Amino acid sequence: MDENFDLRSEFGIDSFGEKAQREFLGEETRSRLRKVIEDGEELDPSLAEAVASGMKEWALSRGATHYTHWFQPLNGITAEKHDSFLSGIDEKGEAILSFSGKELIKGEPDASSFPSGGLRATFEARGYTAWDMSSPAFLIHEEGGAVLYVPTAFCSYTREALDAKTPLLRAMEYVSDAAVRALGNIGVAAKKVVPMVGAEQEYFLVDQEQCSRRKDLAYTGRTLFGAPSPKGQELDDHYFGPIRAKISGFMAEVNKTLWRLGVMAKTEHNEVAPSQHELASIYAPANIASDQNQLTMLVLRKVAKKHGLICLLSEKPFAGINGSGKHDNYSLVADGSLNLYKPGKDPSRNLPFVLFLTATLEAVHRYGGLVAETAMSYGNDFRLGGDEAPPSILSVYLGKGVSEVVESTLRGETLPREEREVILTGSRAIPAIYKDNSDRNRTSPFAFTGNKFEFRMVGSSANVSEANCTLSTAIGKVLGEFSDYVEKAKDKKEAAYRWIRKSLKEHRDVVFDGDGYALEWRKEARRRNLPSPASAVEAISYLSAPESRALFLKSGVYSELELRSREAIKYLSYYQEALIDARTMARMARKLLIPAANRYLAFLLSEKATGKVPLYVEETAKEIATLIDEAYRATKDLEKKAEPVKSCQPAHEKAAYAHDVLLPAMGKLRSPLDRLELLVDKRQWPLPSYGDLLFHTV
Repeated sequence: MDENFDLRSEFGIDSFGEKAQREFLGEETRSRLRKVIEDGEELDPSLAEAVASGMKEWALSRGATHYTHWFQPLNGITAEKHDSFLSGIDEKGEAILSFSGKELIKGEPDASSFPSGGLRATFEARGYTAWDMSSPAFLIHEEGGAVLYVPTAFCSYTREALDAKTPLLRAMEYVSDAAVRALGNIGVAAKKVVPMVGAEQEYFLVDQEQCSRRKDLAYTGRTLFGAPSPKGQELDDHYFGPIRAKISGFMAEVNKTLWRLGVMAKTEHNEVAPSQHELASIYAPANIASDQNQLTMLVLRKVAKKHGLICLLSEKPFAGINGSGKHDNYSLVADGSLNLYKPGKDPSRNLPFVLFLTATLEAVHRYGGLVAETAMSYGNDFRLGGDEAPPSILSVYLGKGVSEVVESTLRGETLPREEREVILTGSRAIPAIYKDNSDRNRTSPFAFTGNKFEFRMVGSSANVSEANCTLSTAIGKVLGEFSDYVEKAKDKKEAAYRWIRKSLKEHRDVVFDGDGYALEWRKEARRRNLPSPASAVEAISYLSAPESRALFLKSGVYSELELRSREAIKYLSYYQEALIDARTMARMARKLLIPAANRYLAFLLSEKATGKVPLYVEETAKEIATLIDEAYRATKDLEKKAEPVKSCQPAHEKAAYAHDVLLPAMGKLRSPLDRLELLVDKRQWPLPSYGDLLFHTV
């Protein structure tokens, strides 16, 4: 990358944002487009042509040769199909380059090969990508040129959403309408309320050459075998530690690439586990934040390879140390400036804050299982509940200050206005600092952190669209019920406080500020009847619960078919991921690990045959022989259980089979092979160890 990089001049040069639009669209076209986006007016064909023409000229000026509609199908990743701007040859033999308004607005990819949960079949292949006008187009540069990426939604020929973005956009509009109405009922005028999201992306970096020797990482993105390294994260010496030179160079290129794309990458640091890191971006509207997080993951993977590294985005690539999450920071902002979760200097008298805090608590309590479901997956099941990852008990952490606001509101009182508390360190060399209105609780799945809620359950590989879709829909539902209540009253402000007190009394059980790992809390959570799905298989069932169906169908965020299809896709995905893991483990055990252990055993036995040998050889040979037999029996058992079940078997039964049968069988195979790794001569063990992977880039 250019050493003379200037952040002010280069920020956003690969994004068709405000800067590029001013130059290539002109003020009139920009104003018309902004009005369409903000007011929801229908897009005029002439405006689409003008935008497409300006977008094409901008892209060509930046070296683009192709364009693509970039979308988020229901397979957890993004999809793209490239078309060149070339459309023909004129009478002089020169290339004709075009990109029409029609091509900007709509694309037609094949929909049959994407997950649809039965919505689409091979003989019903057509699907449509439709331009998301609010999310800026951008350029991805490759060695052979650049491609213009147009963020889009993806729907079927029969109008069902086949992607993660479309329901999110519906939910954003739904919560905006409900929030504007609720604010109006307490005397606060607003035109639009936007869910703002900031995603914190955690990831691991491992040496590319070391990684290439592990088929489990190649096929599944995580290690399926591996004895603990002698050193892990016990000393807490990696978290916020000095960033190593090789990693610093990688981070610098990632930042510059993202900044040029208009992604406001803000914070980077070493995370808790060795070789683990984090990148966080400044808040953006939920759909744009989702696009930018998908783009961030793409950039992380591509840049890592250029630096001889592999970026691991799976939730638990290494057993026994911290996994990777994607903390989803969520807030609601009215008219671009009023953060409705900001307590202010006098929070107990700040009616918008108290109302939206209450509505969020009620939403998370009523739909806790559904909220948890958005974060739970096959990969995230290995992470949740330990090593700083929150448990799956859906509770809300408020902290002392905000909890006092809740209690005073329940009593019908207002707290005296307090000056912010000052922290004095006891040294004159250190200035006094102000204490925040809440502490941090790393074991809470859903925590209030000053002016936002941090949903900490979301996994590192996840698309944040689903979590923010469900949160927005649930909060919008509660706000709508609030408005239904107060609009019947003569004194709306008094009715508002009456509703708030009633809601807090009924839903305060969701608030828990203690240790989420404590056994006592698990017992208490059961007493409070809080949802605590033990696995993603259990969590997926919340999608078909009557209250979930009522929430989504009445709000219009999902149709009956869309909801049913997502449930089927999630069950099938769980089964397929487990099946791939099981097959990979069995293949590695039979073809690689057991033969390696057997060769070392043969060596020990040959030593033994020469006469008297040290006790080490005698006992090690005996232990290895026992473990090989155990591993071989476990391999045969797993191979049998990993045979595909009948295709006609319901998806939820396949997922349950994976959880109840495949996972225990995989555990039985891993145990003897991890012990064998510690007994076999390292020179003869075919896999790089955890120590090799986690500390090789030091």
